[in-house]
Amino acid sequence: MSTILAIETSSELASCALLRGDVSSSRDSSGVRTHSQSILPMVQSLLAEAGITLADCDAIAYGSGPGSFTGVRTACGIAQGLAFGAGLPVVPVVTLDAMALACHQRHGAVNILAVLDARMGEVYWAQYHMDGEAMRVVVAPTLSAPAAVLPQGEPAAACGNGFSAYGEAFAERAFAAAADAAIMPHALQIGQLARRAFAAGAGVPAAEAQPLYLRNKIAFTSAERRDMQIAKAAAAEAAA
Repeated sequence: MSTILAIETSSELASCALLRGDVSSSRDSSGVRTHSQSILPMVQSLLAEAGITLADCDAIAYGSGPGSFTGVRTACGIAQGLAFGAGLPVVPVVTLDAMALACHQRHGAVNILAVLDARMGEVYWAQYHMDGEAMRVVVAPTLSAPAAVLPQGEPAAACGNGFSAYGEAFAERAFAAAADAAIMPHALQIGQLARRAFAAGAGVPAAEAQPLYLRNKIAFTSAERRDMQIAKAAAAEAAA
């Protein structure tokens, strides 16, 4: 099996994971303002613990979004920097896909609704069906108000912090009654999905790595641009 390093910073939880053979290890930290500073030390810790270097990996995966603008840019930039320095391909993974896989693993769910807080009174959401380990997208990632979340049929399980962020809006929705609001995008599931995608030939050159945006943003603040540039430069230096 391929060795995959995965990075996820699309929400307030930053995480990284290393999948090597049958062994998976991960690190995470909370605090959205510290993501660009916390990821590289966690990556270095994982590699040191495994006794390998970045060049021993086959690909670098990252949570491509949807999620916070700065967060998805940070993950993309760090993945690019590391991949450029080590000459590795990258594998983008949709954050909602990772949440659905986590829900399947935790609850054995087959029909899944993943809902992530998008701020500004909106949520990112998608619906999935699991057939064994194969994941089929029923409703593609969408940005909408909570009231406009309209899954096809009745999903057996719902997950994501969108349910805790907009509890009142979802209060009358049957599918929200037993939602697991603690499930968030995590690098472990990003890596697991990336390993399957990489095996199917889905890796791309670092220069082609892109975030997935569902909401347009006119411009980043100077602080956001500075943080993303610092993160990308630090990743490239670490990989050199």
